[in-house]
Amino acid sequence: MDGRIWGRVALYGVAWATLGFILLPLIFVTWLAFFAQEIPSFPPEGYSVKWFGAIADNRNFVTGFSTSLQVAVAATVIGLLIAVPASLILARRQFLGSAALNQFLLLPLVVPGVVMGTSIYVFQIETEIATGLPILGSLGGLVAGHTLLVIPWTVRLVTASLTGLDRAAEEAAQSLGANQWTTFFRVTLPAIRPGVVAGALFGFVTSFGNLEMSLFLVGPGRITLPIAILQYLEWKIDPTVAAVSVLQILLIAVAMIITDRYVKLARVV
Repeated sequence: MDGRIWGRVALYGVAWATLGFILLPLIFVTWLAFFAQEIPSFPPEGYSVKWFGAIADNRNFVTGFSTSLQVAVAATVIGLLIAVPASLILARRQFLGSAALNQFLLLPLVVPGVVMGTSIYVFQIETEIATGLPILGSLGGLVAGHTLLVIPWTVRLVTASLTGLDRAAEEAAQSLGANQWTTFFRVTLPAIRPGVVAGALFGFVTSFGNLEMSLFLVGPGRITLPIAILQYLEWKIDPTVAAVSVLQILLIAVAMIITDRYVKLARVV
């Protein structure tokens, strides 16, 4: 009995230590955002919220946030339109090459961002030369690249939802006269909604915070929030960047809390 108690204490101790190690950067960034002095030093000389006000005065941060939000929303919507039908095919149809197709759709999760950015950049150059379309550096080209970041998350989570779905309800709907479209929108889609929402959420977060690919695809006069942060750090090291990071953390946290309130993410994540 004593051995079990000590084993349980050790297990909880390791779990809490791991959680603390994961949360430590978030805690330090949040703490740094409220330092009063311009050059961070420990212990802090005082605390202030002036750095949050400095964000609105920086045009690059405001423009970068707007661009990142537009790109992330557009990439998430397009990624859903591609990934949901692909997940239905992978989960419901067995054909030659289905396993290879599944692995192909998940490749953006394992390919380094620099490699993906370089590849898409070269592809857009060759496409622009062949077609004459202004693709390189355009907002559409940036959205197309970020769509590749959304698809793997959606495919993985929607496929997991479809795998655990009982098809009896779909067959009952079709036996009562519903066609395939009606069955999908009235029965299948509500059942897999947690996977769809979770995939969209994680895809949006990945796109919104992406730096490596955006560095290759962003055009002149256009900037995303991660690039704005990187450029700011080249000249200053004040806590404004920490304040920007805190606002990003709050944005993502609020989105996850609201999403989990209506769609239980624990069911698919």
